[in-house]
Amino acid sequence: MPLDKAKAPFTLPKLPYAEDALAPVISAKTISFHYGKHHATYIKTLNELIAGTAYEGLSLGEIVARAAGDKDAAARKIFNNAAQAWNHDFYWHSMTPPNGKGSGAPTGKIKDALEKSFGDLDAFKKAFSLAAVGQFGSGWAWLVKGKDGALKIEATSNADSPIARGGTPLLVADVWEHAYYLDYQNRRPDHIAAWLDKLVNWSFAEDNLGQ
Repeated sequence: MPLDKAKAPFTLPKLPYAEDALAPVISAKTISFHYGKHHATYIKTLNELIAGTAYEGLSLGEIVARAAGDKDAAARKIFNNAAQAWNHDFYWHSMTPPNGKGSGAPTGKIKDALEKSFGDLDAFKKAFSLAAVGQFGSGWAWLVKGKDGALKIEATSNADSPIARGGTPLLVADVWEHAYYLDYQNRRPDHIAAWLDKLVNWSFAEDNLGQ
């Protein structure tokens, strides 16, 4: 994670591929708005919010973890922007261009872990799709490694993230409307189906799985 250990002032991390590399599943126009405007704004706002505060010297991951438990209104704004910055960076790396490195069917340890936890790839896709499509309003769908080593699926709303509770995310799909509306309008199920079939970066998921 490029931003995980970075400290303020934070900068917008470079995409791991060209803006048109995920087409036709996600268009260059969607990436341009999503990355160049939404993600960039979270970074800019976070830097402004933490200036002169106790959060200024922390890494992005540390800010998310600490601000998650702070009920102060100013801290909630910091959490929302820090978590969205972290979530988006993780999201870009959760995808790979069709036929790129990590694309296709999972292999190796991540394949074994999926089969152990869900039975097979199709069962995982079905469960993940249900979580992603069923997330009411804005949010995220995550593949997470539990403390017992088993894989599970979590849906979070708005800026919430498993790392706020010490979780270990492996992959994430963004189900905020700005992630897919230009390409799919209100057809979130179609977007998630294409995302699962064409864009998942299984190499990234296996790297996050660890030992």
